[in-house]
Amino acid sequence: MQKIINKQNQITATAQSLFWKYGMRRVSIEEICREAKVSKMTFYKFFKNKVDLVKYILDKITNESTETYQAIMNQDIPFYKKVIQTIDMKLKSVDQISPEFYADLHQKAVPEISEHFHNISHKVLEMIVNDYKKAQEEGEIRSDLKLEFIIYQLNKIFEMAGDPKLIAMYKTPKDVIMELTRFFFYGILPRENE
Repeated sequence: MQKIINKQNQITATAQSLFWKYGMRRVSIEEICREAKVSKMTFYKFFKNKVDLVKYILDKITNESTETYQAIMNQDIPFYKKVIQTIDMKLKSVDQISPEFYADLHQKAVPEISEHFHNISHKVLEMIVNDYKKAQEEGEIRSDLKLEFIIYQLNKIFEMAGDPKLIAMYKTPKDVIMELTRFFFYGILPRENE
């Protein structure tokens, strides 16, 4: 059983590495199998096709990120410190993503994957909003700020993250995501420690 799990892990780790470098459209199943040192028959034991594999990887990453995010939110520290840690977490998670993979996700290159990514983003957004609502109830976010406005802004951020004009302004996807994240949390004014 462990050998089977190792083969699946080999495939997913190799595919993720290739997708992060070159994007998912450019990478073939043959290339994944060659790099992972598995046969195509082994690949098809675990995944119906490349789309199925990409969805699996996105789910795996989301689950891992969600665990980390929840651990941050469960700490007994002020909310603004949690926000700083979540920004740092986001920075680390997008550090290795290629512009090609980023574009594949955000520009609907593969509709089934884009829809899956949208559904994941929606669930993550719900979780974030619940945490912000709790922080607001505890007085750590302005009480006069409408949660609907936060939801609207977060949705706009997801939308802007896929805008080719915005993407073209930055060197890497990480730069786009971090600019949007910092703007959402800090606006245009310098932070006190800058």
